[in-house]
Amino acid sequence: MLLEIITPDKKVYSGEVSSVSVPGTDGRFQLLNNHAPIISTLLNGPVRITDREGEKSFDVKGGVIENLKNKVIILAESV
Repeated sequence: MLLEIITPDKKVYSGEVSSVSVPGTDGRFQLLNNHAPIISTLLNGPVRITDREGEKSFDVKGGVIENLKNKVIILAESV
Protein backbone atom coordinates (compact mmCIF):
# COMPACT_ATOMS: atom_id res chain seq x y z
CA MET A 1 0.00 0.00 0.00
CA LEU A 2 1.11 3.56 -0.63
CA LEU A 3 1.86 5.77 2.38
CA GLU A 4 2.36 9.53 2.47
CA ILE A 5 3.26 11.44 5.63
CA ILE A 6 2.74 15.15 5.11
CA THR A 7 3.19 18.21 7.34
CA PRO A 8 2.31 21.83 6.51
CA ASP A 9 6.00 22.38 5.66
CA LYS A 10 6.97 19.30 3.64
CA LYS A 11 6.34 15.72 2.56
CA VAL A 12 8.15 13.62 5.16
CA TYR A 13 7.69 10.16 3.58
CA SER A 14 6.22 8.68 0.42
CA GLY A 15 6.50 5.04 -0.57
CA GLU A 16 5.18 1.49 -0.54
CA VAL A 17 4.76 -0.09 2.91
CA SER A 18 3.44 -3.38 4.24
CA SER A 19 2.17 -2.02 7.58
CA VAL A 20 1.51 1.25 9.40
CA SER A 21 0.97 1.54 13.16
CA VAL A 22 -0.35 4.87 14.51
CA PRO A 23 -1.31 6.47 17.85
CA GLY A 24 -5.06 6.90 17.33
CA THR A 25 -7.20 8.97 19.67
CA ASP A 26 -8.87 5.79 20.99
CA GLY A 27 -5.61 3.80 21.10
CA ARG A 28 -2.85 2.53 18.86
CA PHE A 29 -3.96 0.66 15.74
CA GLN A 30 -2.34 -0.91 12.69
CA LEU A 31 -3.24 -0.85 9.01
CA LEU A 32 -2.27 -3.67 6.66
CA ASN A 33 -2.83 -4.19 2.94
CA ASN A 34 -6.55 -4.12 1.95
CA HIS A 35 -7.60 -2.54 5.26
CA ALA A 36 -11.15 -1.20 5.39
CA PRO A 37 -11.51 2.54 4.69
CA ILE A 38 -10.89 4.63 7.81
CA ILE A 39 -10.42 8.21 8.94
CA SER A 40 -9.10 8.88 12.45
CA THR A 41 -7.47 11.62 14.48
CA LEU A 42 -3.98 11.01 15.87
CA LEU A 43 -2.36 11.82 19.19
CA ASN A 44 1.29 12.70 19.72
CA GLY A 45 3.45 9.61 19.37
CA PRO A 46 5.36 7.33 17.03
CA VAL A 47 4.12 6.26 13.61
CA ARG A 48 5.82 2.94 12.91
CA ILE A 49 6.05 1.65 9.36
CA THR A 50 7.49 -1.42 7.67
CA ASP A 51 8.78 -0.99 4.13
CA ARG A 52 11.29 -2.84 1.92
CA GLU A 53 14.21 -1.46 3.94
CA GLY A 54 12.77 -2.59 7.29
CA GLU A 55 11.12 -0.76 10.16
CA LYS A 56 11.09 3.03 10.53
CA SER A 57 9.55 5.37 13.07
CA PHE A 58 8.38 8.98 12.84
CA ASP A 59 7.29 10.96 15.93
CA VAL A 60 4.19 12.93 14.99
CA LYS A 61 2.59 15.75 16.93
CA GLY A 62 -1.08 15.05 16.32
CA GLY A 63 -2.90 14.94 13.01
CA VAL A 64 -5.27 12.88 10.90
CA ILE A 65 -4.96 9.57 9.03
CA GLU A 66 -7.04 8.45 6.07
CA ASN A 67 -6.98 5.08 4.32
CA LEU A 68 -8.86 4.44 1.09
CA LYS A 69 -8.12 1.77 -1.52
CA ASN A 70 -4.63 0.98 -0.17
CA LYS A 71 -3.56 4.64 -0.10
CA VAL A 72 -2.78 5.92 3.40
CA ILE A 73 -2.32 9.64 3.99
CA ILE A 74 -1.14 10.99 7.33
CA LEU A 75 -1.54 14.74 7.74
CA ALA A 76 0.58 15.57 10.78
CA GLU A 77 0.89 18.90 12.56
CA SER A 78 4.65 18.26 12.75
CA VAL A 79 7.18 15.42 12.68
